[in-house]
Amino acid sequence: MKKTIGFIGTGVMGFSIVKHLLTADYTVTVYNRTKSKADELIRLGANWADSPAEVTEKSEIIFTIVGYPKDVEESYFGENGIFKTATEKHILVDMTTSTPTLAKKLYNEAQQRGIEVLDAPVSGGDLGAKNGTLTVMVGGDVNTYEKVKPIFELFSAKVNLQGEAGSGQHTKMANQIMIAGTMMGMAELLVYAEAANLDLEKVLDTVGGGSAQNWSLSNYAPRIIKEDFTAGFFVKHFIKDLKIALDEAEKMSLDLASTRLAKQLYEDLAQNGFENDGTQAIIKLWWPEGKRSR
Repeated sequence: MKKTIGFIGTGVMGFSIVKHLLTADYTVTVYNRTKSKADELIRLGANWADSPAEVTEKSEIIFTIVGYPKDVEESYFGENGIFKTATEKHILVDMTTSTPTLAKKLYNEAQQRGIEVLDAPVSGGDLGAKNGTLTVMVGGDVNTYEKVKPIFELFSAKVNLQGEAGSGQHTKMANQIMIAGTMMGMAELLVYAEAANLDLEKVLDTVGGGSAQNWSLSNYAPRIIKEDFTAGFFVKHFIKDLKIALDEAEKMSLDLASTRLAKQLYEDLAQNGFENDGTQAIIKLWWPEGKRSR
């Protein structure tokens, strides 16, 4: 029989992931701080619970994908958190982009209770979640990974165990470091091409077929041209991720100059009032209204 699933966090990413689970005929119980964000999922067949602890009581495998490390802490260790009702029968999977340190804390706490746990952050944005083509980066024990892998594959195109607890989060930081660079390159490409009076659509079609091709260019540049700044991934969450990456780099005595610059530029963007826009809004540092000058 299929395991019952609990899902905590039905935002941009979680919403689509739960839809894939429901389509695969899993019994899913959901919780979100803002219940209205789960209304459609409930109409589609998901069950509602009033707290993470209640989700855990009603489920065997519990997934979390919330905003910040502090939200992970609250979801697991809070007064009505997962660990209040979790037992040896449970598998816990945190898909939030969080810190490797917190991932290890969750793992150690779970180990003491005889509970299995994985850190499994994802990449691919809102489109990846909707299309079931996310990349899942997993840290934890191989036996636990093998149990959950078939569920990961329902909403992902690539899933790999990276190593021990915290390794999934470290891999996600490497991913975010790369994205920071490509987002800066994409924005400056558009600014330069526009200043040179080039047709931006033609430029994207041309350079996207060569060695400059990358995910940000393919997915975010067209949104910028359409002046679509809705969040597939929030500016405020990207700042959080880059801070984690830089903090971890410092622990390893690494100086990541381009990542530091990207974090500063995104902080400038947030201070200008765009923290709830998608990360493609970085162009607004050059085009304040998100529009080309011509």
